This record gives sequence, C-alpha cells and structure tokens, in this order.
Amino acid sequence: MAKMEAGSTLKRLQNRYRLVIMNDDTYEEVVTFRLSRMSVYIAFSTLFVLLVGLTVALVVFTPLKYYIPGYGSASIGREYRQLKYVTDSLEKQIHFQTQYINDVKKVLSGDANQNLDTTQLQLPQEEFSND
Repeated sequence: MAKMEAGSTLKRLQNRYRLVIMNDDTYEEVVTFRLSRMSVYIAFSTLFVLLVGLTVALVVFTPLKYYIPGYGSASIGREYRQLKYVTDSLEKQIHFQTQYINDVKKVLSGDANQNLDTTQLQLPQEEFSND
C-alpha cells in the first residue's frame, strides 16, 4: 500500500474544482462556483460554529434556559422548598382539624367509646423539712 505524503494531501485539498448549476430545460449555466476541498471544509466548519454559537446564545440569553432541567436560579429552588414546607404543614393542620371534627361528631351523637386512662400516676413524694 502506498503511503500518502503530507504534501500530496495538502495539494489535493488545494485543487480547484468548478461547480456549475444549469437550467435543466435550456442547459443554460445559471451559476458557476470555483471551489477547492479546503474552502468547502472551511465553509462547513464556519457554518457549524455559527449555528452552535447562535443556539447557545438563544438558550443563554432568552427564557428558554428555564426549560433545561436543573438550570433554575437558586431563589426559585428556595421558594419551592418553602412552599413545600407550608403545604405539608397545612395538610397536617387539615388532618388534625378533620380528626377533631369527627371526634366531636361522635361525642355529640353518643357513639363515642370512652377509653378511660386507668394507669396510675407515680407522683414524687415531696419532702418537707421542719426547721
């Protein structure tokens, strides 16, 4: 297999080609371009870099960035956690109020089973000293 020299690769990239766009009906030349492989690579590379740059700028400088997962500001996360704590405490409060209302309804209707606390309290004996 023949080795390719660096000079021949560079020479091949600099070879000039002609791109002709013709009218199919009249065979008239509409546009003619003189190109080389190097100019085509440079043009496509520049186009790629510009498109990536415009996409990044669009995301960074517009509100589209908030649709990217994990890219919210710190204040939004803090507000979310605070709202979660408030919501949890309100849910607990509603649960306790519902339980209280149900117990009051049972007592008023006479359906309440009274479980009396029959355990004896062990109160400490206070020592009184007579001086």
